[in-house]
Amino acid sequence: MDEIDLIGKYEEKPFPKLREMVVDTVEQGLKRHHMKGLIELDVTKAREYIRKHKEKTGEELSFTGWIIKCIGQAVNEHKHVQALRKGKKIVIFDDVDISVMVERVVDDNLFPVIFVVRKANEKSFREIHNEIRTTQVQTGKDYLKKRESRRAKMLLSLPKFLRSFFFWRKIRKDPFFVKKYLGTAGVTSIGMYGKGRTSWPITVSNQPLFFALGGIAKKPGVIGDKIEIREYLDMTILIDHDLVDGAPAARFISRLAELVENAFGLARMSENDK
Repeated sequence: MDEIDLIGKYEEKPFPKLREMVVDTVEQGLKRHHMKGLIELDVTKAREYIRKHKEKTGEELSFTGWIIKCIGQAVNEHKHVQALRKGKKIVIFDDVDISVMVERVVDDNLFPVIFVVRKANEKSFREIHNEIRTTQVQTGKDYLKKRESRRAKMLLSLPKFLRSFFFWRKIRKDPFFVKKYLGTAGVTSIGMYGKGRTSWPITVSNQPLFFALGGIAKKPGVIGDKIEIREYLDMTILIDHDLVDGAPAARFISRLAELVENAFGLARMSENDK
C-alpha cells in the first residue's frame, strides 16, 4: 500500500525583512499596560454629511481623517491621556501627533507603514484629509525612500537583540523619541474588511493612546422616544494605565463620543458646499 502524502504541495518564500519590525512591534506592544475599551459610536449624522458632500462634489472624504480630527480635539482637551513616562517624571506634550497605518506594496508584499499627522489638534479636517490622500497615492517604494532614515535602514539589518537594545529600549525609555517617530497617539482602521457587520479589532500598540476602527453596521437605536435605524462604528481604545486611571479615561472617551456623534466640524464643511 502506498504511503499517504500528508504534506501535499507547497512553496517556500523568504520571510520579508520588513516584517521583522511588525513582529518586534507586537512583542513590545504587549509589554505596555493598556486599559482596553470596546465602544460603539453613532456616526449616522457624520456619514450623512460625508455622503451629501460626495453627491455635490464627487469627492470622497476620508472617514479615518475625520476621526483623527475628532481624536485630536478630544485629546487637546484631555492631554494627560497621551502622557509618557520618563523615569520618575511624566511628560505631557502640547502637540497631538497622531499616526495612521497606511498599507503599501513593497517588494511584492503588503506592508503597513506609519504616517504621522503632526499637530492634529491645530489642523482642520480638510488639512488632515489632504495629507492622508497625498500619502495614499504614493507608491510603497517611493514612500519608504522618503520616510525611512538611514538609521531605520540600518535597524532592519541588525539582529533582534541589537534592535531591542538600540531601538525598542528608546521606545520604552525616551518619550521624545516616541513622539518623533510614532507620535503621541495612533489610529488603525480595518473597517473596510468588516462592512455592514459588528467587528472590534483587538490590537496592541507602543503608544500611550491608540484607536482601532472596526466595522460600521446598521442597528436599531433609541432617538428620543423612537427607535430608528442608525449607523454605529465599532472602536477599540487603548489607554496607558500606568499614567491614566479609569475615571479620567472615561471622561476623555465621553468627550470623544460627543464630538463623533455630533459630526464635529462637518456641518461647517457642508455649509461651504452650498
